Amino acid sequence: MLKKVPHTYVIVFFIIVIAAILTWVLPGGEYVEKTVVNEAGEEVTRMEYKQTESDAQTWQIFAAMFKGFERQAGIIVFILMIGGAFWIMNESKAIDVGIMSFLKFTKKVEHYKFFKMIGVNNIVITLIMLLFSTFGAVFGMSEETIAFIIILVPLAISMGYDSITGVAMVFVAAGLGFAGAVLNPFTIGIAQGLAGLPLFSGFEYRLFCWVIINIVGITYVLIYAHRVGKNPTKSLVYQDDEYWRKRAKNDTQSITYYTPKTAWGVYFFILVILAVFSYFHPMTKMEVGNASRTMPAVPIATALYAIGGLVTLRKTVHLFVLNLLGTTILFLIIGVMGYQWYIMKIATLFFAMGIFSGIAMKNNADQITKLFLDGAKDIMGAALIVGLAGGIIAILEDGQVIDTILYSLSQGMKDFGEVASIGVMYFIQTVINIIIPSGSAKAALTMPIMAPFSDLINISRQATVMAFQFGDGFTNMITPTSGVLIGVIGVAKIPYEKWVRWVWPLILIMMILGFLLLIPTVTMDLNGF
Repeated sequence: MLKKVPHTYVIVFFIIVIAAILTWVLPGGEYVEKTVVNEAGEEVTRMEYKQTESDAQTWQIFAAMFKGFERQAGIIVFILMIGGAFWIMNESKAIDVGIMSFLKFTKKVEHYKFFKMIGVNNIVITLIMLLFSTFGAVFGMSEETIAFIIILVPLAISMGYDSITGVAMVFVAAGLGFAGAVLNPFTIGIAQGLAGLPLFSGFEYRLFCWVIINIVGITYVLIYAHRVGKNPTKSLVYQDDEYWRKRAKNDTQSITYYTPKTAWGVYFFILVILAVFSYFHPMTKMEVGNASRTMPAVPIATALYAIGGLVTLRKTVHLFVLNLLGTTILFLIIGVMGYQWYIMKIATLFFAMGIFSGIAMKNNADQITKLFLDGAKDIMGAALIVGLAGGIIAILEDGQVIDTILYSLSQGMKDFGEVASIGVMYFIQTVINIIIPSGSAKAALTMPIMAPFSDLINISRQATVMAFQFGDGFTNMITPTSGVLIGVIGVAKIPYEKWVRWVWPLILIMMILGFLLLIPTVTMDLNGF
């Protein structure tokens, strides 16, 4: 008889205990900035490691959750606001109507020979994954994926799959794009800048890697989805998905289609606000990596909202709420790419969407408040586990051993050949990503060390950046220190241990693929390398 797998909270707390033990075993250390004169006579700043006293952690393991909440406060509040906003929207049954309409459309399309041969569901999964992978590759979509879990998991369930498939369509896809980043300013941009390379140079080979990574990753998801679709009980989360199946059993046939006057009021109110916003922001500089294009993004989005609102309100308020959701997603893209929005403004955007959805459905203030609280309560478990996971990093930082681990790993690269050296760099960045899941922070810490070291062992700095890129990307989908991962599977109601059982073969495949894609960077004459 198999032993019961511990609860996700127990697993994460156990990792906190291990981190505390490391603070007793490892010596303390830190990297400090040091200004030196290079061969060209220029002053440059480098990171130099020096030993310090470690601070052994004891009672702090019980304070780790508190400190984790402090570290991850932004993501935690983001999760709660998103959960409350979508609960208000879910109460309107708008998403149910949208999913029902979408499935009816796919049934009609299935009659065509071409689509029947390929499989409409396969096309849907592939297109959705390519969309989110592009977002991951271009502007580093990460935290934003949490908001889409609440949409795509119910869609996957309704298509006959499971919550893992729904998470894969958005989170894994964004992760594939993040790892195969082509123009991501938060990883590639920072890493190349610190390595003294032209911004987004080596674009051609990175694009090739992104294509290969997506082919392999999407194929893995399609094979799994096909197996679950044939026999849903083979899903690792079949029992856990009872929550989603119960929600999917809402009888959409009994929904009354109507349009209350309050919905028209919401439509015109938002239209006025967007018109004013368009007046003050007639042109937006949309940045994609190092390229940019100025265009009337806000006026275009406003026009689409105006037209979509008129069409949907003439049919039913449920479709109008979906139009609100589509407008929200459109402004999310404009905000991120044109105005550098981060989670606070994104959460505010979705929060406003939830409030206006409730008003459009003729709910009063008390009803909207109750729905928001119900949604926040439903998603509270995801928020709590994010805070607990943040405690792992807090223990290692307070114990003064994170930089010691980094330094010890970097010393393992000496006296290797080019292929072996790039492999060791890749391995080190992969291990560091478990300790420091933030790509920007890891680039700032490791590239000033790795870039000069790569010169000494005759490896191009571009290859070193790619080793950082792959090492930073793949393990984001499995490391328990990633607040985004813990938040995503928490929202999807997937136990961490079951997620690991599903994702570890994909991670292994991707890590091997990453190493194979690194070999040409040191053996071939590639543009920009």
